[in-house]
Amino acid sequence: MREISNNARNIEGQPMFKVIDKVKRLEAVGKDIVHLEIGDPDFGTPRNIIEAAKQSLDRGDTHYVSSWGLPAFVEAIQQTTHRTRGFLPATNQVLVTPSANIAIFYAVFCLTNPGQEVLVPDPGFPTYLSSVRMCGAVPVPFPLHEKNAFRMRAADIEPLITEKTRLLIINSPQNPTGAITEPQALREIYELAVKHDLYVYTDEIYARMVYDEQNFFSVSSLDHCKERVILSNGFSKAFAMTGWRLGALVMPPEVAERMMLLLQTTSSCVAPFLQHAGLAAITGDQGPVQIMMTEYAARRDILVDGLNAIPGITCHRPGGAFYAFPNISSFGLTSEEFADAMLERAGIAILPGSCFGAQGEGFARLCYATSREKISEALKRLSQACKNL
Repeated sequence: MREISNNARNIEGQPMFKVIDKVKRLEAVGKDIVHLEIGDPDFGTPRNIIEAAKQSLDRGDTHYVSSWGLPAFVEAIQQTTHRTRGFLPATNQVLVTPSANIAIFYAVFCLTNPGQEVLVPDPGFPTYLSSVRMCGAVPVPFPLHEKNAFRMRAADIEPLITEKTRLLIINSPQNPTGAITEPQALREIYELAVKHDLYVYTDEIYARMVYDEQNFFSVSSLDHCKERVILSNGFSKAFAMTGWRLGALVMPPEVAERMMLLLQTTSSCVAPFLQHAGLAAITGDQGPVQIMMTEYAARRDILVDGLNAIPGITCHRPGGAFYAFPNISSFGLTSEEFADAMLERAGIAILPGSCFGAQGEGFARLCYATSREKISEALKRLSQACKNL
């Protein structure tokens, strides 16, 4: 009998789409839902970015280009890295990718063998777990504790390192908690990787989304991505480009070569008109990004203050990204039961913290990439529903 492969059986996808399916079924029968579940900005992509893509299409930029990326775009990524991380990577360290999401798979595929271990944050982005398992490697979650405001700590990571550990994935600002790990703590984590000779994949998709004048720090500045650090970034969140699927990696040359060949094998190259859009995003007017960030900060405060005013809920004020991660354990429900109750009784779509790992149990993730009015409405509904739990 014909069967699918073990590799295919190990593909898990993203558990949040289970919630989306429930939401769509309710909306199909007329239920009014306030969406706080998915990290998709409600802002349109800035106009200069759209115009750059249109002009590129009008020029006929619709054919194959280098698998590495357009030279002008690669150079812009180099210069942006120099300005924001303090080092200038070589051309052969930069790879343009069809989203930052797929870059996680590229890294795990190219840096681990079946049976080797990958340290992943818990709670953390579900693609980490799925990518590791589908490559035949073993995910080893390291805990992010509420008492530390969900910041990463070397002391929580080192006891989990074994002779099989190959790769450490870190994320700051963090999904799902919005936590920003302090520079000194990140240095300690990097020193741990040096001590145990690990690769470090630093997911910095929210690097531009930092509030309250906090200083963003990247471990890539410690080895300039020449030896062990793979720096991953993308355009989806800060530039409101989730549908464009565009990312970039900076990494050691020998790793970049392998990842380029994997990209070449699976997708040939990234469409040139998308790359021209990305070029406009990082070299053009940053005013729209600042406007979005100012608005996100206001929305964050409305949401977090409102959550903390509801009896039974406590919530840290996130330093980055656009997520709040409140503790809802006092209601005696699992995270999934709480999320289901809010959806069915109050018409609010949120994600159970358990979507993001075992450490997420007892929490929920709410995304404030929606209007102040909808956030206020969600808080009213949430408050009323919690009274009846």
